[in-house]
Amino acid sequence: MIRRLVSSAACPALVAMLLPLALLSGTGVAQAQADYPNRAITLVVPFPPAGSTDVMGRVLSQSLSKVLGQSVVVENTGGAGGTIGAARVSRASADGYTLLFNNMAQASAPYFYPRLSYDPVSDFEPVGRVADVPMILVARKDLPVDNLQALLAQARANPGKLNFANAGTGATSQLCEALLASATGAKWTSVPYKGTGPALSDLLGGQVDLICDQPASTLGHLKAGSLKPIAVATRSRLRILPEVPTFQESGLASFELAVWHGLWAPKGTPRPVVERLAEALRQALRDPALVQKYQEMSAMIVAPDQMSPEALRGFLRSDVARWKATLKAAGVAAE
Repeated sequence: MIRRLVSSAACPALVAMLLPLALLSGTGVAQAQADYPNRAITLVVPFPPAGSTDVMGRVLSQSLSKVLGQSVVVENTGGAGGTIGAARVSRASADGYTLLFNNMAQASAPYFYPRLSYDPVSDFEPVGRVADVPMILVARKDLPVDNLQALLAQARANPGKLNFANAGTGATSQLCEALLASATGAKWTSVPYKGTGPALSDLLGGQVDLICDQPASTLGHLKAGSLKPIAVATRSRLRILPEVPTFQESGLASFELAVWHGLWAPKGTPRPVVERLAEALRQALRDPALVQKYQEMSAMIVAPDQMSPEALRGFLRSDVARWKATLKAAGVAAE
């Protein structure tokens, strides 16, 4: 608008009035970016409280708060496999004060929810990848099986009789369940919940038989003996659960699944703000308190070269393509 007015000789007085205002506005934006952050930041976790991603997000928020000098407040916006919370962030002001902490559901969501109101790649500014967490298959404590082969034998002998809980369509627990069924040919009844918390509650109560989830949500129950471990989806056994075999050791060669996590800002967030957040993330991931807590839940912090915005952007794009092929082959993607 200013350019058009300047080129016109008809309104010199209007140009003289608007040009300083435009310059002041640009100065204000630059100053706001230079002062970032000067108030609390909202970290949206797109899942209910008490799940693994929520726990990891809260640990990260504490370390980010120390680095940035401002409170980073977690807000849970759960539902629809993380897509409600992600949509909220995609619509938020692009000023760096509303961020998204999500897991690999950011990549798989389009295949469970094909009518998303946002594009998981183009409607966000990546800040950095955070950590990968292995999945673990656990059963109610009184399920009469003690290993994967016995479990699969029971599932094949009684198709649909075992109840397999998950945290909802598109959640990582549902992905693990679907991929496990595809890899083994076992048939069970899928029981979706609105989050990991209620799914675990029913598993502990014996209303369902199984769940495949991250250790952060199940470790305490496994240590207490209130849940039974079956196998971990890693190449080697977990340091925190050395007695639990891998899927490969249990006879399922090539079954591995780790849940990756990342941090995003809304599309259009100024580059200086994204860079400030990316540097803060790198510092937070070196915080000894965070490192210890992540180790306790078997969260593996990514290598430094994977923490950058560019690395997360490329990783997300490739993972979106990977899940398209994987879920189509498994027969669980929505049409």
